[in-house]
Amino acid sequence: MAKSNTTPSKNAVAKEPGRFAQLWRYYRMTAKHSPKSVAWAIGAGLVGFGVIFVFGLLVSAGSTISIVVWAVTGVFVGILTGMIIMNKQAEKVAFGQIDGRAGAVGAILQNGLKRGWRTSEVPAAVNASTQEAVYRAIGPGGVVLIGEGTSRSRVSAMLESEKRKVAKVAAGVPIHSLYVVGDETSTKLIKLVNTIYAHKRALNKTEVSVVFKRLETVGLKLPIPKGIDPSRMRAQRR
Repeated sequence: MAKSNTTPSKNAVAKEPGRFAQLWRYYRMTAKHSPKSVAWAIGAGLVGFGVIFVFGLLVSAGSTISIVVWAVTGVFVGILTGMIIMNKQAEKVAFGQIDGRAGAVGAILQNGLKRGWRTSEVPAAVNASTQEAVYRAIGPGGVVLIGEGTSRSRVSAMLESEKRKVAKVAAGVPIHSLYVVGDETSTKLIKLVNTIYAHKRALNKTEVSVVFKRLETVGLKLPIPKGIDPSRMRAQRR
């Protein structure tokens, strides 16, 4: 009886794209949605090269080797400057793609919140019918509750309810409220992380860990599995 060959072929194993492939994909996406970003990046790169090269001409005193060295340095500075500008534009495009969608705040907190700040994988509260939610972040600045949705009044009611719950569990800890609801006074999605970082330091690393564990174990989270997509939630049946 012939043995079946169960060894997967080389083509069957899909390789993840490398770092440069990912960057190239992001740059292509940015150029597609924001054509001016390419011009800005190229212009910034040329300016960076020009500044370094002119400075090199002034200080090289006619030395060919020095001029070549400064020219090479200018090329690297120009490329780096262009990449920085392109990364900033790519960030704006990426935020624009998810802005206004349910779960956008959770994605930003999970992928961008650092500096000793901690957050849960699921929102602290969700309105299944409207897909509006309240997210919670704990860090040096205290507890930050972020309301996400389209109606400030509905989100405000959810946020105030969670604020009272947190106050009972973490008495004395500063509690801050942010709104990402699309109106003029709400926090912009692209500025959300920096706005959280801007809160005055009130807790040390140990206190942050204690408050986080306390909030995680008192049943403030919804009884839903981790990794849930708020946009796919449905009201539970009896």
